[in-house]
Amino acid sequence: MKFFLDTANLDQIREAQSLGVIDGVTTNPSLMAKEGIKGEASILKHYIDICNIVDGDVSAEVISTDYEGMIREGEKLAALHPQIVVKIPVIKDGIKAIKYLSSKGIRTNCTLVFTAGQALLAAKAGATYVSPFVGRLDDISHDGMELIGQIVDMFNYYEMGTQVLAASIRSTLHIIKCIEMGADVATCPLEPILGLLKHPLTDSGLKKFLEDYHKVNG
Repeated sequence: MKFFLDTANLDQIREAQSLGVIDGVTTNPSLMAKEGIKGEASILKHYIDICNIVDGDVSAEVISTDYEGMIREGEKLAALHPQIVVKIPVIKDGIKAIKYLSSKGIRTNCTLVFTAGQALLAAKAGATYVSPFVGRLDDISHDGMELIGQIVDMFNYYEMGTQVLAASIRSTLHIIKCIEMGADVATCPLEPILGLLKHPLTDSGLKKFLEDYHKVNG
């Protein structure tokens, strides 16, 4: 399973890249605003800066909600860098835009997916990725991981090439569940990924090894 970092913070991206386990980055307007990135020119430059740090795909989201606007933005974003994947919302005009962009060889990430039906339409339109939002479903007492499993099973059964990119991942347990469900990608902040390293037996074992070494070697 691939790991994408869900952030627009360049320092966190550099730290994650230095670990050697990050395969890409996802961003959105909220994450850009959190980093104080304002104005179209600054946002576009920021996407390029991210691409220059990581080796894999970087999802850049359109803000238009009409077909023409999404096409215009999508083509502009895709032209920034070969690593850019255009992030499109799963609305009627968004599906049309995914179909058009995919026909032009532009890769897309269909976002804000909350049902298997939405994922199916996005895949049929040619989306490179679909992004089901696990945590937001959990917030309203729905099992987000059940949706991941449904979409993975559907794509496998119908042999669809679209990848399942589990989004709104909030914990290390979410990541483990994504692995169990067969998600292609999990995108999340750095903290849940680092949480995979943690285990009390690792800590106690390392402590014991060091204690024994110092007993013998002083």
